[in-house]
Amino acid sequence: MNAPALSPWSLPALRQRWQLRLPGLLLVGLVAAASQYLAELPWLQAHGLSALTVAIVAGIVVGNTLYQRLAPASAAGVGFSKHWLLRAGIVLYGLRLTFQDIGQVGVGGVLTDALVLTSTFALAWWAGTRWFGLDRESALLIGAGSSICGAAAVMAAEPVVRGRADQVTVAVSTVVVLGTLAMFLYPALYQLNLAHGWIPMDTQAYGVFTGSTVHEVAQVVAAGRAVSEGAANTAVIAKMVRVMMLAPFLIGLSMLLARGGVPGACGQRAKIVVPWFAFGFVAVAGLNSLQMLPAAIVSAAIDLDTVLLAMAMAALGLTTHVSALRKAGMRPLLLALLLFGWLLAGGLGINLGVHALLG
Repeated sequence: MNAPALSPWSLPALRQRWQLRLPGLLLVGLVAAASQYLAELPWLQAHGLSALTVAIVAGIVVGNTLYQRLAPASAAGVGFSKHWLLRAGIVLYGLRLTFQDIGQVGVGGVLTDALVLTSTFALAWWAGTRWFGLDRESALLIGAGSSICGAAAVMAAEPVVRGRADQVTVAVSTVVVLGTLAMFLYPALYQLNLAHGWIPMDTQAYGVFTGSTVHEVAQVVAAGRAVSEGAANTAVIAKMVRVMMLAPFLIGLSMLLARGGVPGACGQRAKIVVPWFAFGFVAVAGLNSLQMLPAAIVSAAIDLDTVLLAMAMAALGLTTHVSALRKAGMRPLLLALLLFGWLLAGGLGINLGVHALLG
């Protein structure tokens, strides 16, 4: 008689599963740790390059050199990092903001963020598929990164969009390049406007504009501090409100894709992909808003979150081949440039319009 199959939750089965994952987790952890160390270097900090950005670049370098020999033993752990560590990282990301942040920017700030997000993402979907001939997944991932919070939004949207590793990496790359450009361009334009007086804009208005249109949180901080500490504080709050819109965005996107999805084998509509981690994100942000957790625990959890997201980014980089990036060509970058122009010009118009409307 054959021996009975082990339950997937039995101790021997769990031990075997984690033994298979261990080499990949160690590799991803090593790349993430090195990336966090490098991200602390003054030059990288001055240019707004976070640990997440460094992790994906380092992952790509290792993935196209050493990883080819390590892949058979490491694939299980790398796949686990891309899937489960990413979701855990997005949930803990809620500790970086509170519902009180909404009160600090007011109705005008929330409305500005919502209009910038929806208009940018709609433009990405329409122009990406119609003008640039990109596949829908690439257009939506680039749109998510440009309209919400950069690399973290791209990674969070991937399970809903069901994009490939190379599509995610291309989207993250556009965020890095154009977000870095924004860090230098925004302060320069502010000083130019200050000298000529074209548009009435004080440091607080500049902060809201920056927070509602620049890609990454680190890039928002750098662009804000280049003008003043007060501008940076306002910019970060506006950005955090924009980040808080990630959860409803993912739920809405999932419903939209299911509604207009390709019918399945039985002629039924595609099922809604419920991003449960988005609910976890909101729940953690709500818990943080109660201010019941000790500051030391929140700080440690945020550090852990950075590690988890860096490991997920490293895993993504490890499974991305340079040939796939070359194959993507210039079209993703052109779409990202169009969105960047919209964030700059259209985002400014939305900011000015909302300010004039609400006084």
